[in-house]
Amino acid sequence: MKELAFLNKYIIRYGFRLTLGIIFMIVSNIFAIAPAQVVRYALDLVIDTFKTQELLKGTAQHSVFIDDFFQTVLLYGGLIVLMALLRGVFLFLVRQTIIVMSRLIEYDLKNDIFEHYQKLTLSFYRRNNTGDLMARISEDVSKVRMYLGPAIMYSINMVISFILTIGIMLSINPTLTFWALFPLPLLSISIYFVNNIINKKSELIQQQLSSMSTFVQEAFSGIRVIKAFVREKESLSQFDENATEYQNRQLELAKVNSMFYPLMLFLIGLSTILTVYVGGIEVEKGTITPGVIAEFIMYVTLLTWPVTSLGWVTSIVQRAAASQKRINEFLNEAPDIVSTSNDKINIEGNLRFDKVSLVYPDSGIKALNELSFEIESGKTLAILGTTGSGKSTVANLISRLYDPTSGQILIDGKDLKEYNLHDIRSQINMAPQDVFLFSNTLRNNIAFAKTDASEEEIIQATKDAGLYENIQQMELGLDTLVGERGITLSGGQKQRTTIARAILGNPKVLVLDDSLSAVDTKTENLILNNLQRVMRNKTSIIISHRVSSAKLADKILVLHEGKIVEQGTHDELIEIKGHYNTLFDQQSKGNE
Repeated sequence: MKELAFLNKYIIRYGFRLTLGIIFMIVSNIFAIAPAQVVRYALDLVIDTFKTQELLKGTAQHSVFIDDFFQTVLLYGGLIVLMALLRGVFLFLVRQTIIVMSRLIEYDLKNDIFEHYQKLTLSFYRRNNTGDLMARISEDVSKVRMYLGPAIMYSINMVISFILTIGIMLSINPTLTFWALFPLPLLSISIYFVNNIINKKSELIQQQLSSMSTFVQEAFSGIRVIKAFVREKESLSQFDENATEYQNRQLELAKVNSMFYPLMLFLIGLSTILTVYVGGIEVEKGTITPGVIAEFIMYVTLLTWPVTSLGWVTSIVQRAAASQKRINEFLNEAPDIVSTSNDKINIEGNLRFDKVSLVYPDSGIKALNELSFEIESGKTLAILGTTGSGKSTVANLISRLYDPTSGQILIDGKDLKEYNLHDIRSQINMAPQDVFLFSNTLRNNIAFAKTDASEEEIIQATKDAGLYENIQQMELGLDTLVGERGITLSGGQKQRTTIARAILGNPKVLVLDDSLSAVDTKTENLILNNLQRVMRNKTSIIISHRVSSAKLADKILVLHEGKIVEQGTHDELIEIKGHYNTLFDQQSKGNE
């Protein structure tokens, strides 16, 4: 219960519903118990009537007595039906309070987890796979909901049933009560052990289902590769192995379940037999009437489910505790990057790196080593370098997706950490190297940076990104669905879509992280020329491995192993005859 204590704040939040649910449950149990007493009186009345009517046969009172008897029986029958209806009404109200409470808490918990996920840094997502994140917000929360709803409801119901029912049974006959309830603890213990086996089998099934789902997802996502290398048969064979293992585990669970109900019915039947046998002895002694036996059988039936639910509830609580522990692991993980100020400030875009170093926390790789440079607002900075030189790391630091291990990043002379996190990110837009598009329309993907953008603004952004002509050739234009991760678009179209998205946000600082690599030289020049107009009086940072992307920049940095090895304008770097000049010569010859 230590892990589940985290949920107490949610239970307190909806405490009024829980209190109402308990009241409704008490009333429901009263209407469940009362019919047993009516049955006792009715059965005793029937037995007494048979004896009395034999004595009154042939007398004038006989027909009057029989009429009174039928009216009384009808009254008892009506009472039983009425109490059953009232019990049903209050059971409905119990579910409308306690079960609805669990659904509301589930909703709040999922929202809180999702909100917390979004606060965590990129290093967290590099350490944890997407499948595990999804499982904790869906499967684990569902198991926790079972504790908040059915487990709490049936636990309270069991306590109320025991107090009311056993109290009445003991007041009537303690001996019969003992023998009537004797098999029920055995039933609860048996169900507990069987449920544990079922839970273990179920977890194995869930693991296999997760494995199978992951395989299918990867197979469909990589269907191009499978088809290109003609690996359909191998893929089907692997799926068949996964499906067979899943089937075997399901069959093992079915075998355990097949033992569950016969065991339960046997112990319930044993309780009924003992009630009738011991009750018959007590009737012969004259300590109880025959109607009491019928009453006790109804009490045993009423207590069967609460006792049965004890083992089931215990298993639910165990599973919920394990799931909540997994949820708490992520909820207790504090975000490394947080706002230190709530002030919203419009920046100019003067950017300076002052001896900035970064060691990635998850891998330990040193990406930047005391990097220093400065770019004024309205200027364009190009950063070139080979793979692994630290170019994308600079982009991540500017957007504050990571904080430097040492050194400072200054915007308008103020440390980046001192700005409101959401406010500063809204003024710095990035077209990332790893292009990601949502499975939605082109319009919505572009307008993601500015949801209230007008049609004219979206169209202008596509023109600036060199995408407009391609859109005109599409049948549905901006309403074209791009598919999962933009699968229906070419590499260049996807890159230009992310550039259009970044431009539409009208940022003070625009970062293009190798987002022109998949476009041809003509389109690249068009986009760069448009950027000079769009980003006038704003800061542009173009990260690339292509010299053609950098030659129009006001300043060029050449990185190697996290350090600046050259910097200057295009003409200055050509004169130096260093790394930049070598890259320029190689790429110029390649283009020729």
